[in-house]
Amino acid sequence: MIQTIVLGSCVSVQGAFVGRRPDGRIVVRVGDRLYEGLPVNRAA
Repeated sequence: MIQTIVLGSCVSVQGAFVGRRPDGRIVVRVGDRLYEGLPVNRAA
């Protein structure tokens, strides 16, 4: 599943879902790199 996360105020990353941290952050994989950030709210 593809997830979009926010890394900062203006940076977002979209990648394959890897896991969820206890504090609510999500980990996604883009190529061989892992990124961790807050999930983007889904549109209604």
